[in-house]
Amino acid sequence: MSKTASFAQTTAAPGKARQNRKGRYAPRGRQASPRALEEVRAILKDMPRDKDLLIEHLHRLQDEFGYLAKDHLAALATETRLSLAEVYEVATFYHNFVVAETEEDLPRLTVKVCDSLTCELKGSRNLTEQLTENYGKSVQVTHGACMGRCDKAPVVRLEDQYVTKATIENSKFAIDKALTGNTASQVDLDHLSYSDYCENGGFKLLQKICDGDLDYQTVIDELKKSGHRGLGGAGFPHAMKIESVCSIPGPRLMAVNADESEPGTFKDRYYMNTNPYQFLEGMLIGADLVDAEAIYIFLRDEYPDTARILKTAIADLEIAGLTKGRPIHLRRGAGAYICGEESAMLESLEGKRALPRQKPPFPAHVGLFGRPTLINNVETLYWLPDILTKGADWYQDGGRHSSKGFRTFSLSGHVKKPGVYRVPAGITATELITEYGGGMEDGHVFRAYLPGGASGGMLPASMADIPLDFGTLEEHGCFIGSAAVIVLSDQDDLKDVCRNLMRFFEDESCGQCTPCRIGTIKALDLMAADSWDQPLLEELSAVMRDASICGLGQAAPNALLCLMKYFPEELS
Repeated sequence: MSKTASFAQTTAAPGKARQNRKGRYAPRGRQASPRALEEVRAILKDMPRDKDLLIEHLHRLQDEFGYLAKDHLAALATETRLSLAEVYEVATFYHNFVVAETEEDLPRLTVKVCDSLTCELKGSRNLTEQLTENYGKSVQVTHGACMGRCDKAPVVRLEDQYVTKATIENSKFAIDKALTGNTASQVDLDHLSYSDYCENGGFKLLQKICDGDLDYQTVIDELKKSGHRGLGGAGFPHAMKIESVCSIPGPRLMAVNADESEPGTFKDRYYMNTNPYQFLEGMLIGADLVDAEAIYIFLRDEYPDTARILKTAIADLEIAGLTKGRPIHLRRGAGAYICGEESAMLESLEGKRALPRQKPPFPAHVGLFGRPTLINNVETLYWLPDILTKGADWYQDGGRHSSKGFRTFSLSGHVKKPGVYRVPAGITATELITEYGGGMEDGHVFRAYLPGGASGGMLPASMADIPLDFGTLEEHGCFIGSAAVIVLSDQDDLKDVCRNLMRFFEDESCGQCTPCRIGTIKALDLMAADSWDQPLLEELSAVMRDASICGLGQAAPNALLCLMKYFPEELS
């Protein structure tokens, strides 16, 4: 046969060749079983299948079954018309979601022992070892990031139940109850009722704004005069943020960051649990100022008690007509410190992994769903009714040491009275400890403190007379951030303190950028040695600060650098 004939014969009947080819017997990828589809539909009921509700859908599945079965994830992908990859990458990104093939692959109970700095200072490491030894493999005892209850450290979490001031005895009691199916969560604090808040003058200011008796420019001028700033960490002037959002044509949105995950921080939880209506009034004022079409509250998953309080409070506002028909969406986070970064929070609200966005554009201009978005944290909004009712002069007169206004500090560590304290801005660590914290714990001598949580750096007790405010700490390599003051004593190993903080950042890095993802791992490896390579750590820290996308990687080395600068005796 000639080459030409051979070619003709092989190409003459392509259809016949295709007919002889064996076809696929099923679609590619994992397909949902009819039973899984039925179960997912029964749980979601008439909820919209929009992509931005993906995390809430995952929560509902886990609330029902205790974990996320892979078959249910496939069914959810079918139901929401998302790819399985999109569903799976979100389900596996957040710490609090548990993905497994079947229920048999899971332990009977997962117990999380908080290993944030304050809890470790209070003995959580020993508690973890004791619980692991006591229960063996029947109960999974694992670490948990800060749970927002640092004033009651150490803390143990069993699903939605929390054991505070945990000991081996009360932890075992709670675990044994949970193994019998009793894990009902509890509300720790009684909150001010709607009627009591109204009787004390609540919502009168909001009504004045809605009625036009207090116009936009008057409010902006009063906020500028007061010097009020955002109190989530960055400290951006509040009035300027509102004006920036309003400079972009609508429709606009509002997002509230109630995901305070900075170790040592628990002030927002305190305000929401004790006086939710003042926070909500401030939120509605902010929404009215920017004419937001809808409000999204992003609440950390570790606050189930707060979620119940806010649901009831929001319902009260809707019944009273105070929302003006503006929808308020309460969304649960799923355990990711990175959501404290505003653009990462927006990504999470849109049903995605919480990866920080490149800036510009800034969220004030291109925010949630691409719209101009006013973003505030809880405490920032909590102060609005007070400032606008009592006046800018009242607010400014509240400070000390040339500072203006008030701040709310979360105080924890080796003090007799840890807690949330509303104090003059510019107070010093010494004053905070002695006037509000009841002094140092018996047997402890004040040695050092963190002025702004895990990311705010560390200073020696000899520098405890610096006013705690925006702009006062930066020259010392620190910042006030969320105003979470953690007090250390002469009984603490400061190298271990820094290791604890770096482990936290390594665990919470979203992994998007190399300087943070690899830098935290490398730093932790170097810090594990008895003798630290300081020049290499300084070089690595510089790379992380200069090249990380967001504040997590940029701030991760702060405590480490402070240790090398202010505590050289620790490294000798």
